[in-house]
Amino acid sequence: MQEYILNAFDLVNVSFRTEAGNDRVQKAHEYAQSLYEELKVHGGNLTRDRLLAILLLGITDDLLQQKNKVDELNSALISLLKKIDDCIPDNPK
Repeated sequence: MQEYILNAFDLVNVSFRTEAGNDRVQKAHEYAQSLYEELKVHGGNLTRDRLLAILLLGITDDLLQQKNKVDELNSALISLLKKIDDCIPDNPK
């Protein structure tokens, strides 16, 4: 497991360990940081804790929506595979 130390969300030296590679960590950091900065602009004088809570809820919502899309795609693929199987005649013995 690799350790990372990042400056994020107005916090200095946030350290954590993960199995994710550097590229994934950097992309996640950039995505979350950009959302945080956008919230700061529109959030006015909200505290950092409130901004982080809103950020967490937003990212969690994004994740749940993506999981739902994956489930829907998997169901559609299974349905298509069943239709294909139904179209293929059984092998005669």
